[in-house]
Amino acid sequence: MKLAHIDQDKLSISKANMRDGKKLPDIADILPSVRARGVLVPLLVRQNGSAETFEIVAGRRRYFASVTVANENGVAEPLPCAIMEAGDDAAALEASLIENLARLDPDEVTQWENFTRLVKEGRNVDDISKTFGLPEESIKCILALGNLLPRIRQAYQAQEIDVRSIRHLTLATKTQQKTWLAMFDDPDTYAPTGHNLKDWLFGGDTISTSVALFDLETYQGRIVTDLFESKGYFGDADQFFAAQTAAIEARKVAYLDEGWSDVVIVPPTEQFRSWDYEKTPKRKGGRVYADIAPNGEVRFHEGYLTATEAKRIAKGESVECVTKTSRPEMTGPMTTYVDLHRHAAVRAVLMETPAVSLRLMVAHAICGSHLWTIKVEPQTARSAAIAESIEVSVAEAKFDEHRRAVLTVLGLDAEEATVTGSLDVNYGMSSVFLRLLELPDPAVYDVMAVVMGETLASGSLIVETLGATLNVDMRDYWVADDAFFGLIRDREVLTRMVAEVAGETIASGNATEKVKVQKQVLRDYLEGSNGRSKVDAWVPHWMTFPPSGYTQRGGVATVGRHTHFIERQAEDAEGACKVEKRQAEVEVLTDADALVTDISEVETSGEDAPEQPQDLALAA
Repeated sequence: MKLAHIDQDKLSISKANMRDGKKLPDIADILPSVRARGVLVPLLVRQNGSAETFEIVAGRRRYFASVTVANENGVAEPLPCAIMEAGDDAAALEASLIENLARLDPDEVTQWENFTRLVKEGRNVDDISKTFGLPEESIKCILALGNLLPRIRQAYQAQEIDVRSIRHLTLATKTQQKTWLAMFDDPDTYAPTGHNLKDWLFGGDTISTSVALFDLETYQGRIVTDLFESKGYFGDADQFFAAQTAAIEARKVAYLDEGWSDVVIVPPTEQFRSWDYEKTPKRKGGRVYADIAPNGEVRFHEGYLTATEAKRIAKGESVECVTKTSRPEMTGPMTTYVDLHRHAAVRAVLMETPAVSLRLMVAHAICGSHLWTIKVEPQTARSAAIAESIEVSVAEAKFDEHRRAVLTVLGLDAEEATVTGSLDVNYGMSSVFLRLLELPDPAVYDVMAVVMGETLASGSLIVETLGATLNVDMRDYWVADDAFFGLIRDREVLTRMVAEVAGETIASGNATEKVKVQKQVLRDYLEGSNGRSKVDAWVPHWMTFPPSGYTQRGGVATVGRHTHFIERQAEDAEGACKVEKRQAEVEVLTDADALVTDISEVETSGEDAPEQPQDLALAA
């Protein structure tokens, strides 16, 4: 390649650049360096139809950073460039991809689009794999995204579908994709996502091939392969469990042949709790327990006896082996019968013990179950500045203090990221429930508040409802920071904010100034700097409870949710009025019916009828 300095007005973005046509890049991280030292790493370019103009194959962000600096100081410095051969689109695309993959992995759909372009240019999977240092299997997975419906790929690129969901959708048939897409596009229908989506695809039973004890090559049932993982999933749970049961029986025979006293099968409806058993070697009569989890995984616990049996051995007493039977004492249908009756009895008694029910609900909220899907609010931020602003806020510090206290009370590591999901679904539920039974109500309320806070959806109507109901004062929890000033860009809005803190005279005087100047005026008053009188406890209208806007243009999400909240309150009040009116009507009719009955009884007995009020007579 030939190196040269090329004027900025002779450069443009190449169609071979993998990010061509996308929104302007984020250059915040490299802009200070370009301002101070200029562009040091050459851009990769090639001629664009003439000897004078060039198109940028790699280095798009450096180019836009240079343009920004040129606009700031009025001087457009020539940029260092490495000029490659013209005409080889595949080589240009590879160069762009290599640079961008090294800097920041693009999403799988973008990779699919560009790898597909390389295939059309004559590259095969092996070529692409060697060029980018990726396994051939990864390349095949990305290329296989072409099996997704175009509408689904578009929604993923628009960040309307999360990564986990798009990967699960690669498991779906075309019919399932169309069905899911119809639900996704219908605002009144719930479209399952994440783990729920995988359950929906498999009818509620998601069983990974990694838990199989049998040879997958001999398995006759349907296996669906996840494009992004090495494992697959069984398409039919009944077929899987039939094969898994046969494999367990074979392992049981092998254990008995090795001299173990017995092999006890622990079904999915039960659990092997190690604290109820003692380690006991084979020579002293130890058994093997095959613990089958609801997802089909089997754990073999070798060398255990019950705690009672272990104590008898310690005293020198003999322990008879469990009587081996050719078939279980209870059949499958009988087990279901017994389980359902026990379940019915337990929940009937729960109605009489609300304090226990409360603790049980909190335990479910912490651990989840196959009937409860609990998710922690990820607090996803669009930038590092927003994430840092939340992390160091007073509100987050207060919540984290309570979270650590709750983790300690529950006997968990105070450094756990969350209380919710910190315990194993299968084995943690009982332990946390028993711990909650030991706690007084105020402590349980603290646990419940933290779990509810962790699972409270950001940007939801319920946050608006809670803020209004609890009279949340944002002045206690927020102050304007760098992230806030970096995000506000509207001159009209800034003018109104300046008017709030400095008065209309100052606001009018700065109304035509640049946004940067207005921001500085606002900051000076909030910080009391540059001779300005400090204004304490200021909060923008958008953030207060209730919120409001600064203009008539609309587009304030918090205001929209508050309006919905008010409408719902009005609907509920109207409904309550209708119920009260109906109850009053029923009471009048009831009184009238009673009076008619009294009159009828009097006429029958021959006594004088009581005086009949006109309104009740008419009602009757």
